[in-house]
Amino acid sequence: MSALKDQIRADLKEAMKAKEKERTGTIRMLLAAIQTAETEGSKHEVDDAEIQKIIAREIKKRRESADIYTTNGRDDLAEAELTEASILEVYQPKQLDDDELAKLIDEAIAETGAESMAQMGQVMKAATAKAEGRADGKRLSEAVKARLS
Repeated sequence: MSALKDQIRADLKEAMKAKEKERTGTIRMLLAAIQTAETEGSKHEVDDAEIQKIIAREIKKRRESADIYTTNGRDDLAEAELTEASILEVYQPKQLDDDELAKLIDEAIAETGAESMAQMGQVMKAATAKAEGRADGKRLSEAVKARLS
């Protein structure tokens, strides 16, 4: 069994004992997403890398929902989504700061030899591999666009 999955289950027990309703619900949702991934297609147990991808996907969903709620004037629902995202962020690796991100993108550009926006896909592929879940795809994309334009 994955060490990260064990940690998530232990955190669920801790949240339940502490009667932390939001945290308990969010962690249960995460475990349900993990279980869904394990039972889809070929049944297999997911490893830590796959769990990190699931967590990133769930955080992205929460942020997108919060943006939609904010646009529609539902700040209360947006706040709830952002709270869930912050609970999930605990399970992600430390995110890159702006300087580290810029250095990573410069390395990816140097590796690919990219000189224009036409080669953005190649740079994104290299940068995403280098970031290893430590930077959101949207943030990576914006930084690459800024460097190549």
